Amino acid sequence: MTFEWLLSRRKIHRHRATGEEIQRILQLAERDLRIARLTMAEDWDWGFSIASNAVLQSARAYMYSCGFRPASAQGHKNTFAFMRIALGDEFSSLIGYFDRMRTKRNQAIYDVAGMITEKEAQAIFDHAVVFVATIRERIQQEEESGADD
Repeated sequence: MTFEWLLSRRKIHRHRATGEEIQRILQLAERDLRIARLTMAEDWDWGFSIASNAVLQSARAYMYSCGFRPASAQGHKNTFAFMRIALGDEFSSLIGYFDRMRTKRNQAIYDVAGMITEKEAQAIFDHAVVFVATIRERIQQEEESGADD
């Protein structure tokens, strides 16, 4: 699978984002991490969901920085398909984990209350903290290397 494949199937679209737009999305991801930490003390389902949203927001920021956005239909799924390609083998298992948790998040929000364990909520939160920081750093490095061109 390639970006061209995703484009040809209208899973992603080209998008020219401003630096400010990308930073606002990263700020949303960091806000979600703060709120997830607080919420997990009260409700693991919602803490899990908010941490998942932090991952999604930072992935969207990365997509935007690469000149793409997900299609509206199945946007979360398409975002993770893009990230698998964009980040390559090094992040393959982590992106796969986040994609599986995307499905679990939907079940926890829409179908079954109380299905997320403390261990699951803490695991996704811990992964999300590292992922958001990694994406922020990667965007910054790519902006700096692009400025050198």
